Amino acid sequence: MTARYILAVDQGTTGTTVLVLDHGCVVQGRSYSEFGQSYPRPGWVEHDATEIWDVSHRVIEQALAQAGVDASDLAAVGITNQRETTLLWDRASGEPVAPAIVWQDRRTASITEELREAGHEDLVRRKTGLVLDPYFSGTKIRWLLEHTAGLRERVERGEIAFGTMDSWLIWKLTGGRLHVTDYTNAGRTMLYNIHDLQWDDDLLDLLGIPPSLLPEVRPSAHVFGETDPVAFFGQSVPIGSAAGDQHAALFGQACFERGLVKSTYGTGSFVLMNTANDAVRSDAGLLTTIAWGIGDEPIEYALEGSIFVTGSAVQWLRDGIGIIEQAAETEALAESLGGNDGVYFVPALAGLGAPHWDPHARGTLLGLTRGTTRAHLARATLESIAYQTCDIVEAMERDAGLDLPEMRADGGPVGNAFLMQFQADMLGTPVEVPKITETTAVGAAFMAGLATGFWASRDELRERWKLGTRYEPRLDKEQRDRLHTRWLRAVDLAKGWARD
Repeated sequence: MTARYILAVDQGTTGTTVLVLDHGCVVQGRSYSEFGQSYPRPGWVEHDATEIWDVSHRVIEQALAQAGVDASDLAAVGITNQRETTLLWDRASGEPVAPAIVWQDRRTASITEELREAGHEDLVRRKTGLVLDPYFSGTKIRWLLEHTAGLRERVERGEIAFGTMDSWLIWKLTGGRLHVTDYTNAGRTMLYNIHDLQWDDDLLDLLGIPPSLLPEVRPSAHVFGETDPVAFFGQSVPIGSAAGDQHAALFGQACFERGLVKSTYGTGSFVLMNTANDAVRSDAGLLTTIAWGIGDEPIEYALEGSIFVTGSAVQWLRDGIGIIEQAAETEALAESLGGNDGVYFVPALAGLGAPHWDPHARGTLLGLTRGTTRAHLARATLESIAYQTCDIVEAMERDAGLDLPEMRADGGPVGNAFLMQFQADMLGTPVEVPKITETTAVGAAFMAGLATGFWASRDELRERWKLGTRYEPRLDKEQRDRLHTRWLRAVDLAKGWARD
């Protein structure tokens, strides 16, 4: 009964999902739990990393119990995680020194503007593939060093470790023995040279970050080490992968060839196009990012568009203004209307990401009349998710010189048939949803399985991917262009609102 399963941990922005998968990629066990979100000031978003560990440990136990297996039955553990979220902890005690600063957090906008005004944007872009934006980890680390009493002195004494959530979970799972990360997470810090594959001295100097903070960088599919029996239900199990959630989703969607595209819908939405071994530099506001590193194989790259607020806009309808009780209600509300009646919502609740990149943009509702109802707000919110995705896909096609044959979609919101159909309509190309929609976890499992020999090759993994639903476009080009043009007008009006 040993080594028959892979356990995948998907440590997301609002909760942690764990899957137990067998060799046929059939889910035998599944568990999920949310954890707290903290918004101490406007534009700030924080997590309690200790709570994240406690929740993750608990849902691992629950998924194993649901599958009816023990930790001794696992061939490997795979980890995928919310990216850019920044944590510093004490190496001796293992305790965080401050709340984790979440990727959505905007508090370092002034730092990125200073860097841009000083002429450093091209340096950052050339070395990291990223833009100067509060999104990434580097400015978050600098902020913590500047605003936490005595922290820099402790860092200089080698007492403090930095990590994204993959590093934190591996540290905890191994009982503090391993301080590591993978290429994909390192590449999102704004400190890592994605071409030379090393922490970059120029960037560290630019942000005043001591290298002693940083984890060792390893391939995404790689045996990092084994779990500590005390931390992991009495067993030593290989940790076979670590990858940022969007990279894992691209892998879990079996987008292994150049030009294949996936979109993951979650708290935010993230569209990635595989560009193989070519690190394509974007001229349209996209990011060049490491797609993954599989063992000793050459690094592969992707173009990425990051949308900060999509699923969390639906959460705002529920928790912020209370017009729905459950996210699923938005589908029927949207379908109750024959059109959007000119109502548009730009959900810039945390600024705008790709391809607009405006941290000062704010959420904007336009086209309201006395006849506007909650159905219009629900529809405008769902439509905004599709419009933002279209903006990115159009930019990708220009950068890569490729036309999108279809797009593979995953994440919780793909269960909303209105959204998926509208997405296909606005793209003018089919949208494919797999049978298993938790493809971030599946990708982590695929990578861990490759690293440990549980699965033999990518060809075998392609066979494991199964189509669930395919949405064909129905709108003609004239209708599509008219809707999208008005959306872009709305975006222009949302930009720069909080600049002063």
